[in-house]
Amino acid sequence: MPSDAAPRPPFLPQEVIRAKREGRRLPKADLAAFVAGITSGAVSEGQIAALAMAIYFRGLDLDERADLTLAMRDSGRVLDWSDLPGPALDKHSTGGVGDTVSLILGPLVAACGGYVPMISGRGLGHTGGTLDKFESIPGYVATPDLATFRNVVRTVGTAIIGQTDDLAPADRRFYAIRDVTATVETLDLITPSILSKKLAAGLSALVLDVKTGSGAFMATLAQSQALAESLVAVANRAGLPTRALITDMDSVLATSAGNALEVQLTIDVLTGRAAEPRLMAATRALAVEMLLMGGLADTALEAENRIARALASGAVAERFARMVAALGGPADLLERPADWLPRAPVVRPVLPAVPGTLAAMDMRALGLAVIGLGGGRVRPTDRIDPAVGLSALAAPGDAVGPDHPLCMVHAASEAAADAAAAAVRAACRLGPAPAPRAVVLERIA
Repeated sequence: MPSDAAPRPPFLPQEVIRAKREGRRLPKADLAAFVAGITSGAVSEGQIAALAMAIYFRGLDLDERADLTLAMRDSGRVLDWSDLPGPALDKHSTGGVGDTVSLILGPLVAACGGYVPMISGRGLGHTGGTLDKFESIPGYVATPDLATFRNVVRTVGTAIIGQTDDLAPADRRFYAIRDVTATVETLDLITPSILSKKLAAGLSALVLDVKTGSGAFMATLAQSQALAESLVAVANRAGLPTRALITDMDSVLATSAGNALEVQLTIDVLTGRAAEPRLMAATRALAVEMLLMGGLADTALEAENRIARALASGAVAERFARMVAALGGPADLLERPADWLPRAPVVRPVLPAVPGTLAAMDMRALGLAVIGLGGGRVRPTDRIDPAVGLSALAAPGDAVGPDHPLCMVHAASEAAADAAAAAVRAACRLGPAPAPRAVVLERIA
């Protein structure tokens, strides 16, 4: 039977580019067609770059951001965890230096009754990557097949893996082109890039850890607030209940920065050999939000009590050990970490030029020092040395001098240790002790 509806004109990428260049709002259907073209290759690199630049200058409203996010989510597989006996919960961090939260948080929430299918990334710029940290564990398979991923989540309660090729594939191509066309730094494109992957993971709820400070992707509080508000608003528009915490990255979160060193620190925390109060303050705060959003606690106090019991009982350490073993790592990693984790051949203290009190530290510079040691990438194809990095990092307010180093440097050679030591000294400023700074600065719901 003939239809009275007018036939839709053929999709022309250049018309979408033109509309945004002229400041017009892009319809949901046009965004979906453009993203489908990114995935299939029907849209050229030049056209992708042109739309990215048009969006950079003209912007997207919140509905456009949500429509772009959903289109990118639907460019590949969308996971379904509805068969789990509990909520599928996750956290995303915007990245920091010595940010070891995910390594503890996944097993912690699992020990409290949640399920955490955490799809993590590699290091980006001066920030460390959760995936790189786990790959410092011998045998750990960071990109398992879907059946293995699902089985580990169901039986252990958490699996921390890398993004598979079929989750939000449009974002991978889009981001690569943005990266070389100076269009990364806009909330209109950062927001869909982050959320499309989390939406594709099929979560019940998401908590965001948006860092702020010298070691963060967003250095100022105003920038971090804008990013957090965009992510929360768009995620909720797209159907994923989401909250955000803005956390401090102007001083050390954990006292180690470097892949195997952060795994060792995680083991020390879970087995009670280290306290790491700032790291655990951030981890506990995020866990509280996840338990509340997942319906696993009715009040923040109830969530805090569940978290304390799980840590004290050893249940979190047990979940971590089971996850590592289930994904191919050694079954006795917690009992014998020194036998499994790689060690740098050169380990020595970094002393300040003169004794005094540590007043401030440039966390970005410390992250770059780790990269200079070989603990991160300058190019995407670079190999990482998992053993190198910094440990026993002093914090602002600490006395430093001959008996109290700024940190310990772990290096592949004496020359690399010398360069890192110079970078650490340059990143640290001595002076009056600063006022204590809270770890969690703001909550956005």
